[in-house]
Amino acid sequence: MTAPEATLIQDLIALADEAGAAIMALYGKVEARHKDDRSPVTAADEAAERVILAGLRRLTPDIPVLAEEEASRGDAPDAVGSRFWLVDPLDGTKEFLSRNGEFTVNIALIENAVPTLGVVGAPAKGVLYATDGRTAWRRRDGGTDEAIAARVPPAEGLTVAVSRSHRDAATDDFLKTVKVAGEAVGGSSLKFCLVAEGAADCYPRFGRTMEWDTAAGHAVLRAAGGSVRTVEGEELAYGKAGRDNPSFIARGRDA
Repeated sequence: MTAPEATLIQDLIALADEAGAAIMALYGKVEARHKDDRSPVTAADEAAERVILAGLRRLTPDIPVLAEEEASRGDAPDAVGSRFWLVDPLDGTKEFLSRNGEFTVNIALIENAVPTLGVVGAPAKGVLYATDGRTAWRRRDGGTDEAIAARVPPAEGLTVAVSRSHRDAATDDFLKTVKVAGEAVGGSSLKFCLVAEGAADCYPRFGRTMEWDTAAGHAVLRAAGGSVRTVEGEELAYGKAGRDNPSFIARGRDA
């Protein structure tokens, strides 16, 4: 890399904060358009992506970047190799438009199919999660870093993180197969972070997601002691053709 690892993660945090500020400047002031796949996009998505792309190309010009809005326009690089950035500048556009605050800025470094460095910023909530690949932490309202760790599921049952906007019949069927003590409803990649900080025990996702949707949250959860595996039990990997993820279950620590 072109910057020491310890410095680079702080640069990524600053970049996520800058992108979050660009989003908040447009919060409640923009309307959605629809991309070719019918998913919504706003000027806030595009403003945040411009900030992040400029920053990453300055910090690590030798590392390719796959970013959601560039990819949707057909401008993503054809080949990225074994080390590349994945960027979702505004994950949870539906949450942004509904103004419930549950949207995030996601930046992750992929190395040999594994998410290592990662930042998940939730600017409307004043919270940010990050990992340097070894430890995971949370920062509230620009304060001091608090170490976070996934928990072993309690005997009374699982607290399951479920999607506010994308809950489906497959999720409900999964919930019938496990002992559920409660649900934590949320949007965007914050559900990974709920598991990473021990506020939930698993997050099942059976609908379509893309690699940039999951990489940063996966990195944080992985460093916090959890895992993200396909329904067949394989670790979710990155660099797949088409960038689509299979169904997966994010979990905290094994009992």
